[in-house]
Amino acid sequence: MPTPPPGPRHPPSSRYSTMPHHEMEPPEALRNLVHCFWYHCLDFGEQPVVFEVPPDGYAEIIFYFGSACHLATPSGWQLLPSPFLMPLLQQPARLTTINRLEIIGIRCFPWTVFELLGLSPGDAPLNLAAHALAQLHGPLSQYLQAGQLTEALAQVAQYGVQAQAQMPKPGWLVQAGRAMRAVTGTLPVRQVAAAAHVTVRTLERHFKHAAGYTVKDVSSLMRFEQVRNCLLLQPTTNIAALAYTLGYTDQSHLSREFKRYSGVTPAVFARKSLAKGPTIGPEVSAFPEP
Repeated sequence: MPTPPPGPRHPPSSRYSTMPHHEMEPPEALRNLVHCFWYHCLDFGEQPVVFEVPPDGYAEIIFYFGSACHLATPSGWQLLPSPFLMPLLQQPARLTTINRLEIIGIRCFPWTVFELLGLSPGDAPLNLAAHALAQLHGPLSQYLQAGQLTEALAQVAQYGVQAQAQMPKPGWLVQAGRAMRAVTGTLPVRQVAAAAHVTVRTLERHFKHAAGYTVKDVSSLMRFEQVRNCLLLQPTTNIAALAYTLGYTDQSHLSREFKRYSGVTPAVFARKSLAKGPTIGPEVSAFPEP
């Protein structure tokens, strides 16, 4: 969690302001599609703040409530609707907002999120305001204002169950994803294909069509996430041993991959984690707007 900059705080709008992060497991019917549903609350104060969200092995469908939120793009700051799709990230996403921000997220597996939305990776917009899912924004806002977080998350889960009922039955792509998840991205592509009972060529073609990224891309992000989480909770972890455990060629390989996704080396990240203490919930770095 970031340390908000000095400044006046606004009164909380719900009783969950003292519980900034909360997760709910998906119903059984959604466990091949969704990792979890989650809620997070941030209060940055009255000065605009830029914050970063690091990559991980998931795509996120995000509803937010409170102040406007903008995403940094090559052409400038883009106003985000609610809901919006945060696809699989290859580097930290930079956002800016002010005051209070409440977030409800659907953390999806990247090989299923587009099917859940009824979209393809090439056609999927960041903006989901025109999607049927956007009809939930009003009811979710009312639940949060009433302090009914459990009911809000249950509403999102119910939508997911209804959407899943219209989808084809899980096939070999889900088996491939399950095999990858079981070993947090350390399984070679040929073994992922074997677990799904398909050829490597078939796996690569269909996986990229479904997720927008290759098996290797997603596996790398899953491993990065494991390294990041380990260094958040145990900053003194031996990085060389971690590289061996997670299937990197060596410590240098881990360091290159980590810096590629986070912008800093594992050693720098670990020192920052040690200074902050163990983090619970999403790792969000905040700093004043330039």
